[in-house]
Amino acid sequence: MPMIDIRHVTKSFGAFRVLDDCSASVEKGSVVVICGPSGSGKSTLIRCINGLERIDSGEIIVEGVSVHAPGTDLNALRARVGMVFQSFELFPHRTVLENVDLAQVRVLKRDREQATERSMQLLERVGLVDQATKYPSALSGGQQQRIAIARALAMDPVAMLFDEPTSALDPEMISEVLAVMTTLAEDGMTMIVVTHEMAFARHVADRMIFMDRGRIVENRETNAFFSEPHSERAREFLSKILHHDLATA
Repeated sequence: MPMIDIRHVTKSFGAFRVLDDCSASVEKGSVVVICGPSGSGKSTLIRCINGLERIDSGEIIVEGVSVHAPGTDLNALRARVGMVFQSFELFPHRTVLENVDLAQVRVLKRDREQATERSMQLLERVGLVDQATKYPSALSGGQQQRIAIARALAMDPVAMLFDEPTSALDPEMISEVLAVMTTLAEDGMTMIVVTHEMAFARHVADRMIFMDRGRIVENRETNAFFSEPHSERAREFLSKILHHDLATA
């Protein structure tokens, strides 16, 4: 059984159908990249996976738990499925260490000493142990995003969702965040990543999902997607984005 199973999911905002009969599955330990033009439903889809958005119909199952069923403990689910946003979402009035400690103490009920020990391990993992006593405002965007990744990992998730984690960053900061994500993938973390970083996708993803106008147009093994996309829409998207990557390289 897949770790994450998305079955015929539909969602509308008013009259606008943002997800239209979307189905996909993610196996344990695999990395899936979701790409497509702006407004195609990519971010909405992954926000539905941990219940940040409600769905109108269909079902999403994570490790045997139906996310949108009545009575599902969404806080417990969100501890198991980490989420990293575009905008870091760090608490500005707390230090880096306090940001990483907080949910461990409140949600996992770890004592402060245990939480801090785990936090320092994770700050070392993302290369920021020397920033532990600083406040987020003293850090670069790339550093803040790495802190956000460490904070999500502190909950010992079974899977990680990334919603355009580098889109708010300057180019030189993007590589430091992608390096942390690449290491996570190599360590076997199950990951779903919404991104336009196609070089990263090519290197790390097992599968590519291409979305357009709320529909999953392609869901294919990575090499096949890049070498021979089936749909005209995906071919057009790739030619534009790969041309842009070459032009800015």
